[in-house]
This record gives sequence, structure tokens and C-alpha cells, in this order.
Amino acid sequence: MRIFLIGAGQVGFAVVEALHTDHEITVLDTEPSRLAALAERYDVATVEGNGTSRRDLAAAGVQNADLVIACTSRDEVNLVAGMFARREAKNATTVIRTSNVEYVELWRVGQLDVDFVVCSELETAHAISRIIGVPAARQTDIFAEGQVQIVEFDVEEGASEDVLGTPLREAKIPRDSKVAAVIRGDEMLLPGGNEVIRAGDRIVVIGSPEAAQAWSALLAPEGAAVRDVVIYGAGRVGSAIARVLLDQGIRVRMIEASPEKARAVAEALPDARVYNATGVDPDFLERERIGQTNAAIFAMRDDAKNLYAASLAEVHGVKFTIGIAHETVSTEAFEHAGIDVSVNPRTVTAEEIIRFAHDPRTKQVALLEGNRYEVIDVVLRDTSEYIGKAFREMPIRGALIGAVVRNGSAIFPHGDDVLQLGDRVIVFTQAADAPRVVNAL
Repeated sequence: MRIFLIGAGQVGFAVVEALHTDHEITVLDTEPSRLAALAERYDVATVEGNGTSRRDLAAAGVQNADLVIACTSRDEVNLVAGMFARREAKNATTVIRTSNVEYVELWRVGQLDVDFVVCSELETAHAISRIIGVPAARQTDIFAEGQVQIVEFDVEEGASEDVLGTPLREAKIPRDSKVAAVIRGDEMLLPGGNEVIRAGDRIVVIGSPEAAQAWSALLAPEGAAVRDVVIYGAGRVGSAIARVLLDQGIRVRMIEASPEKARAVAEALPDARVYNATGVDPDFLERERIGQTNAAIFAMRDDAKNLYAASLAEVHGVKFTIGIAHETVSTEAFEHAGIDVSVNPRTVTAEEIIRFAHDPRTKQVALLEGNRYEVIDVVLRDTSEYIGKAFREMPIRGALIGAVVRNGSAIFPHGDDVLQLGDRVIVFTQAADAPRVVNAL
């Protein structure tokens, strides 16, 4: 596929990293240094130019593209670039990134002339809501219209002996679930029945939403359902998260230092309780009993402020913290500092964007462990050699099918189950092997 990418920032970099081996990519950006960094690392064509210039787009060859992605940090640039590209590359699919939920609403009612709009704020809010729903999860995603959940857990001392230190064939693992991978240091194992889960492992589980909750209870017996959340920061990201959580019936309190923002979000979200405060004053934390909340989400624009506020909240008793890491380097810093989960809006946005470049049979893609692994929802080819084969007979190496979607319903297969014509499979694999695995199916 010929991909034309407008924007070589963090989202663009993540898109190139995921797609460069299997596609012909041209990247256009106004910053030569960004283009040079990409060209040094990946075999892609780079062009210095402006995405809002129809002349620059044409000179860079946008008319030859099969897929156009506009993912700069500026919504207006992406919107104009996407609309120009749609006219120049008449047969291409056009995808734009936005940080404004209003643009998504305009696109849904047909008032934006692009094929797809991906909103960073909405993707981040949904990622947070999924993590909140499984308290012990490090990362989670849903597939098959919510019937299948992919969950990444850190296994710590104190996990139930039903799964810790017991061969998987004997372990009392939750029904309708499968351990897709065990990540032990830099090694990834596709576990067989003799594999043992150890403290310190990171595991990837594919199962039903009920099974995901059961796994959470096994791996973090002290965990509890989240019903009360404090959000630091009432900007676009914080407001989007609050709106999604309120819709799920979760009590939301918001802390915002700017009087104007605090007033605006209080008017827009009357069901949330909003404080005009910094959130780092010990008297405020004690008076409002912030430490008693089930979870705190740090969504301010400044990563350093998020890190400090999270550390202080933990001192005052908050048990579960989620930090929004706007810079890639902050993710590792958050984790080392003890923040339970970090979410990078640019990463979750890139994850949503790259699915448009996969095989047309691909319904959804999730990235794990810094894009090292993928979970792919793909429809079997009519001519697939796996149709009619029992799972125990399948020779796919380096991949594991964790669920099957058949006639709209999810099935969690066992060794004697057989794939049928029309099945969709949800498969875990290393990212480098993903094209080969999808092609084999």
C-alpha cells in the first residue's frame, strides 16, 4: 500500500514505526529535523512541505496514495490537508487526527469531507475507562463489539495460588479466557500447558469481560471496583475522560487550577463536582478526603506536574493512579516513580490510525509493550487452509488465536474446536510477524 503521511511528530513516528516494513510511505512535514530523524531510522521517503498547501501535496505525490493520514499536532492543518488530499487522491482513504471532539461530531453528520476522523481525546478517554473497569490491568482493549477483552497484567507477589506457580493445565484460570503470552524480561513466551506464571511476569490474557474481571481479582485480591474518581486537569483530555466515566455511572470529582476552565467544565458537566484548586495543598487533600477515592487520574498538560501530583496523592492514600504522559519519555518515568498506569494520547491515537493500513479483512488492531506485539481481529480468507482444522492441529508459529467471532458471537476455543468459513479470529503475535500471520489466515 502507498501511504502518504502528513506530520512527522510523535503520532507520525509511531505510525511509521508500525507500518514501514510492509508499505511504501512518504512523509511530509515542515520541520527538516523531524524528517531527517525518520529517514535515518526507516526506509521512507521524506518531503519538506506544508500540508495546507495543495501545491506542496501535489508535488510530493499525494495523488498516487492509497491511504492519506494527516496527523500533525494542529487540528486545522489536518482538516485542510485531509480535504485537499481527498480531492487530489481521489481513490485514497483519508484519515485525519483531531484533538477536538466537535470535529468528530461534525464528521458523523457528514459535514467534514474526509473518510475517517480519529480523536486523541476520545481514544484516551476510552482507554482510561477500560483500565478503570479492570483495576489490576496495566493495559486493556475490547474487541468484537465488547464481547472480547484483551488485558495486560503485571503479576506480583500476593496473587492467588490458583494461578501463581501452577502449570497452566492445572491452574484454576477463569472460564472463557486464555493466557496469550507470558512476557518475562525481554523474552516472550506463547505458553503451553506446562508453563508456570511467576511473580514478576507480565501476562496477556484474551477472554470475556467477565473473565477479565475474574483475572483482576486473582492477580490483585485487594483490588476493588472503581466507583469514585478524581481527575486532575479540566482541559480537553480531562473533560473527555470525565464525560465517559460519568456515562458509566462513576462518581467524578475534578481539580482545576484555572478559574475559567473550572467554571466552564462545571457548567458543561453538571454531574461532576469541580474544585478550583491546585490539588497539591495538603490541607485541601485532607479536607476533601482525596486519599479515599478509588482512583486518581492526572490529566494536566504538564507531565512534571502530573508526576508530582500523583506522588503526593499516593502519600495521602490514593491506591490507584493513572497518569497521562504527553511525552513518550514520561511513560517510563511515571512507571519508575510508582504511578500504576500511564497512558500516552499519541500512542493510543496512532494505534487507532494504523488499522486503516492493515489488510482489508482486519477489523481492529491493538498494540502492546511499546508496539512490540499486536492483537489483530481479522476475517479468515474463504480459501484459508485453517478452515476445517481443529485448533490443536494448527501450525501457526509465533501466534496464538485467543477468540473466534462466529455469527456475531464470541467463542473462546479449545483444542477440539474447528474453524469455519466466515469466522473472525482474534490473534496475538509479535508486531514484526503480524503481516505474515495475517497473510497465513
